[in-house]
Amino acid sequence: MTAEVKVEEKQVESEVVIASVEEETTVKAVVEEEVQEKESKVEEEEEESKPKGVEKISSFKEESDFFSDLTESEKKALSDLKTKLEEAITENTLFKKKKESPVKVEKKKEAEEKAEDEKKSEAVVSQEEAKVETSEPAVVAEEIPKEEAKTDVTQVAKAETIEEAVVEKESPKEEKKSEAVVVVDTKEEVKADSVEEEKKIEAVVTEEAKAETVEQEEEDETVDNDIELWGVPLLPSKGDEGTDVILLKFLRARDFKVNEAFEMLKKTLKWRKEQKIDSILGEDFGEDLASAAYMNGLDLESRPVCYNIYSVFGNEELYQRTFGSEQSRENLLKWRFQLMEKGIQKLNLKPGGVTSLLQIHDLKNCPGLLKKELWVAIKNAIVALQDNYPELVSRNVFINVPFWFYAGSTLLSPFLTQRTKSKFVVTRPANGTETLLKYIPAEEIPVQYGGFKRDDDTEFSNEAVSEVVVKPGSSETIEIPAPETEGTLVWDIAVLGWEVNYKEEFVPTNEGAYTIIVQKGKKIGSNEGPLRNSFKNSESGKIVLTIDNVSSKKKKRVLYRYRTKTESSC
Repeated sequence: MTAEVKVEEKQVESEVVIASVEEETTVKAVVEEEVQEKESKVEEEEEESKPKGVEKISSFKEESDFFSDLTESEKKALSDLKTKLEEAITENTLFKKKKESPVKVEKKKEAEEKAEDEKKSEAVVSQEEAKVETSEPAVVAEEIPKEEAKTDVTQVAKAETIEEAVVEKESPKEEKKSEAVVVVDTKEEVKADSVEEEKKIEAVVTEEAKAETVEQEEEDETVDNDIELWGVPLLPSKGDEGTDVILLKFLRARDFKVNEAFEMLKKTLKWRKEQKIDSILGEDFGEDLASAAYMNGLDLESRPVCYNIYSVFGNEELYQRTFGSEQSRENLLKWRFQLMEKGIQKLNLKPGGVTSLLQIHDLKNCPGLLKKELWVAIKNAIVALQDNYPELVSRNVFINVPFWFYAGSTLLSPFLTQRTKSKFVVTRPANGTETLLKYIPAEEIPVQYGGFKRDDDTEFSNEAVSEVVVKPGSSETIEIPAPETEGTLVWDIAVLGWEVNYKEEFVPTNEGAYTIIVQKGKKIGSNEGPLRNSFKNSESGKIVLTIDNVSSKKKKRVLYRYRTKTESSC
């Protein structure tokens, strides 16, 4: 017993020693990890405080249009669609109109004539039957007294005289009643027969239509082998590299279902013909809507950017002119299609080229949901663009979104495909500039949206935009060198969300010279946009911009650019 107890004690001691060693190693590992994390955080903070180029967050990545980058199933779907399109164009069956052949028309007439003859003959038969039925009650009335006379032989003469008198008085009434009943019955029978005959006629016509293959003919519209869509030939055998790009857009819009993509393409071509889209660029829709939507700048992937401004419809006079009649609402849609066509002209519909637009929707001061005509028009425009311009919009970014918009979006949701909805980005007013910077460079964002792009700007051309991060409770300075003895310094600066203290100074290189205050220190609110300023120096030195974030608990992103203009550069 004592030996076993000693063995157990030794095992316990060894386990305790092992456990203590493991605890020490885990504690050391945890401490080392914490030290590494602290060091990495310090390094990150130091990196953040250093000036650097603007972090360009990649925008929506579209699928590749190169055939080699497609999966095997996608390659097969594209090949099948090209085969169907080639046959439809060369065999002149892309557009079809159905018409009734003369054979079918004659068959219908014959069937109708037969039905009329049968109806007439049945009507004659029914009338004769009605006459016969009306005469029956009188016969019955005459038989009744005979039967009664047989039962009472002794009173034959008296019974006959009494019954004959009764029959003579009552038979006219019974005859009238029976005639009325017969007439009603005959009418109901005629109606029932006519319904049955109509069904028979329809059945005969449908059977004859099925039996006669010649009866249903299709009239083909002439299809030109040079047919194009957005300037790209659609006939695959022409070998244009843009054809694959166009067809892939329709395939992706229908999840690579070949038949559905082919039908969508045919409907788009038919819609363009009906709406005369190919000539819409030459139409004039007036200046009323010029400020409601316009193209301006490029995004990070060099896509054209279209801005849609809904606040213009807050003007009641313009609203009535735009939505007051069916014709004006139709013009609004056509104007929107025209703008889309203008944007497509800026694209390069080739593999690897820019093949889509970026749409920005500004809902600031947008009329609410009570303006039904506006929201019906928005729905119609979105649906038409979705169905007839597939995969030509990379993103729909909604900024300055009010709370009620979320209710309105649920009304639009049933009309949108899942792929269209996946491209929607919705952001509140406070995050507008930051959201736009994910897709558009600062120098391409209009100044009213927190960027540096100004109309007819001559001060800047291709100067790079830099970024610095100001940590909470700290300050940062940006230095702009002025090496020339004479020149002009121009700079743009924007702080996302602002709420900082800001000042500008010129510090001469000469230590004995005085510092010149360019902009006194002041608190700048969150609604402030980008600032631009300039300074003409007579000696070398530097401009120092100070951003003080001491009172804030959030880090601030600061965007800036500058340019030094000398006599030689002016």
